[in-house]
Amino acid sequence: MSDVEIIELLVPDTCFNQRVDRVLAELCPDYSRSQLQKWLKAGDISIDGRVMVAKEKIKGGESILIQAKPIVRSDFEPEDIPLDIRYEDDHLMIINKPSGLVVHPAAGNWSGTLMNALLAHNDHQNELPRAGIVHRLDKDTTGLMMVAKDLKSHHALVEALQERDVSREYQALVCGELIAGGTIEANIGRHPKERKKMAVLMEGGKTAITHYRIEERMVKHTLLRVHLETGRTHQIRVHLSSKHHPLVGDKTYGGRLRIPSGLGEEKCAALRHFSRQALHAARLTLPHPVSGEPLTVEAEMPDDMKQLLAILNDTAA
Repeated sequence: MSDVEIIELLVPDTCFNQRVDRVLAELCPDYSRSQLQKWLKAGDISIDGRVMVAKEKIKGGESILIQAKPIVRSDFEPEDIPLDIRYEDDHLMIINKPSGLVVHPAAGNWSGTLMNALLAHNDHQNELPRAGIVHRLDKDTTGLMMVAKDLKSHHALVEALQERDVSREYQALVCGELIAGGTIEANIGRHPKERKKMAVLMEGGKTAITHYRIEERMVKHTLLRVHLETGRTHQIRVHLSSKHHPLVGDKTYGGRLRIPSGLGEEKCAALRHFSRQALHAARLTLPHPVSGEPLTVEAEMPDDMKQLLAILNDTAA
């Protein structure tokens, strides 16, 4: 695990006259800018065979060689938090994340996160960017996540995500009765007024594509099977809300709870007490980061969503 990973990159011509540190940050998004600068200052990054400083300018077409030495984290503590591991080998873990577990430490959640749990599960996770986490789920979204166990696998998984070689399928319980499946293609970016939220934007933003099909129909609600072609922040929640079918329990994008008329008392009570967005990452298919062989892992719907569906489907309630 402690071996140095060699990364070779070619600088595109579009980077002409840009600073070295900015070019490195653009070409190596899976590493923090501060880590890249440490490698640059230590002479672990060479450009056309020579060591450069951060403020020097790039011409375009140069070859970059990075000796990616292990990153030893000291800023976050390992914590003995149980993990539901659905697949693990020497290179990769796939975790079934429960509701309420924050992925990365941040303001308000400096401990008790998936990253803290990973650092306790495997000592070598502290040598990887973000402890090997290559993508994320919202705190209250459940389901499958990939975690790399070595640098080579980390780079391979990040690249697979960027190339859209990873298939992610979700189960989403939405408000309203849909007639058929479809595709939502609408750019997503930061909300122009509420900066903690994302929004569909007519101008700007990033391309976002969501495919969905109907898995189950019930009174006033629909269970969808959602396939992400892109992976923008809050993509499923924002896209479905923009079509007036927000996720059940989504206070951020669903607005104030509106109980449809005609539902029995038990159904109304179940909807009121479901306190998170009804979203579960149910199936993950990816090329194995070392062998390249396709790997598929599935995770059953969590109990709280199962119970809600059972009540909504109960014709006597």
